[in-house]
Amino acid sequence: MSHHAPATTGIDAQVQDLVAKARKAQAAFESFSQEKVDAIVREIGKYVYDNAEMLSKMACEETGIGVYEDKILKKKGKSRAIWNSLKGKKSRGIIGEDKENAMLFVAKPVGVVGAVTPITNPVVTPMCNGMFALKCGNAVIFAPHPKAQKCAEHLTDAFMKIVKAHGGPDGLIQVVKNGSVQTTQDLMKTVDVVVATGGGAMVKSAYSSGKPSYGVGAGNVPVVIDRGVNLKDAIEKIVRGASFDNGIICSHEQFILVPEEQYDEAIKLFEATGKVWYTADEAKIQKFRDVVFPGGMLGKDVVGKPCKEIADLAGVSGIAESTRIILLRAKGAGTKDILAKEKLCPVVAILPYKTFEEAVAAAKANLIVEGAGHSAGIHSENDAHIAYAGTELPISRLVVSQPCSTTAGGALDNGFAPTTTLGCGSWGGNSISENLDYKHLMNVSRVGSVIKGKKIPTDAEIWA
Repeated sequence: MSHHAPATTGIDAQVQDLVAKARKAQAAFESFSQEKVDAIVREIGKYVYDNAEMLSKMACEETGIGVYEDKILKKKGKSRAIWNSLKGKKSRGIIGEDKENAMLFVAKPVGVVGAVTPITNPVVTPMCNGMFALKCGNAVIFAPHPKAQKCAEHLTDAFMKIVKAHGGPDGLIQVVKNGSVQTTQDLMKTVDVVVATGGGAMVKSAYSSGKPSYGVGAGNVPVVIDRGVNLKDAIEKIVRGASFDNGIICSHEQFILVPEEQYDEAIKLFEATGKVWYTADEAKIQKFRDVVFPGGMLGKDVVGKPCKEIADLAGVSGIAESTRIILLRAKGAGTKDILAKEKLCPVVAILPYKTFEEAVAAAKANLIVEGAGHSAGIHSENDAHIAYAGTELPISRLVVSQPCSTTAGGALDNGFAPTTTLGCGSWGGNSISENLDYKHLMNVSRVGSVIKGKKIPTDAEIWA
């Protein structure tokens, strides 16, 4: 329970009402057993899994971005991986003890969670944040992007039917209607904890709301192809990652670094996938720079759009409907080419490198321009090289020999926590440098007793 009186002066009436209902619901939900809580959380994930096609169609129609087939895979993949990771984890009451140190751990809710939802993931982000919030006995209020409102309202209704079927309270899961920047800010000031997934300005206002917040920074994933790997295999994984959902996932491959002596072979292999259109023609590349970064900023018209549409906007012909990636040869890394910035669309840059150290330095230069703290990818079998990249790069996750966009947020065969919210550490202006998990929405009371029979060291031993 939260014991501080909410500061309601000047706060939007709808928000006040939502939060009041949420506090009431949360107080009732707090007494639910682990089994009851888990049954509800499981069914929320299962609803999205079972209705992936319908929800994907709804997302495509409402937001106008992304790829229907990929959205189905994303909904099935995320719901499956998140429930699999939450299954059997203790999150209510006594969750563990450390006998050796005479400590007992008791989980408590954080209260009312305000979850801000982006246009890029209008279904899996509310699903994920809803599952995490409820897992720990909290209430949740979604604040969707205006172009993701229908999806959020549909999910809220569907999830609440599940809550009610399990005897849960009214108002446990709610959604802001006709939201604005102002209602979102008011919500962030009034709830107990904020989960902010979306653009930089919104994340910044979450951190200035005066409430504990988990925000995410921009992505801009550089990928190093090391020498001595199966080039065809690495390229197929990169194409799968970079083209997924038309490049709207913040962890998708953006900039590929390839050994100079393998550059021509790499281009042939990219083209051989049948999904990649490549050019090194500076005049054509400039047309793409102008349309992806009008006035030096990412253009709204290209986000999540198919290649053919982006090519038409750029006035470049010869790109087939079936093309999934536009691959452009960059002039250089970091500040040397605007293509080194985050492009939330299927336009990808490629650059040859001489030494492995030079490749890592180029990746780092890109991240310093944009995306520091997020993710990088490497395709390598050289443990020393993998460790070097992991040490040198300002990132919260280095994804090794996997399609980055679909695995940085957790997968059934890696150790990243399954989530839709990827913390970027202090580099990205975030409070966590890991994947947001249910444990971030849980307070833990630590009960400490005297450790029986503990030998106390002397000062001389301590300083020895």
